Amino acid sequence: MANTKTIEDKVERKKVKRTARKKAAPKAARTAPRGANKKKIKKLSRGQSKR
Repeated sequence: MANTKTIEDKVERKKVKRTARKKAAPKAARTAPRGANKKKIKKLSRGQSKR
């Protein structure tokens, strides 16, 4: 993403960001499912309040 901290005008900043997004290489497909890094809950604690 382009560094837009110096641009004061909101519309101009949006234009710069949009063009940078279009030029950027596409992201690779996921190798693992989205929630793979989430903390897993043990079966015992499901349904009980943790605090």
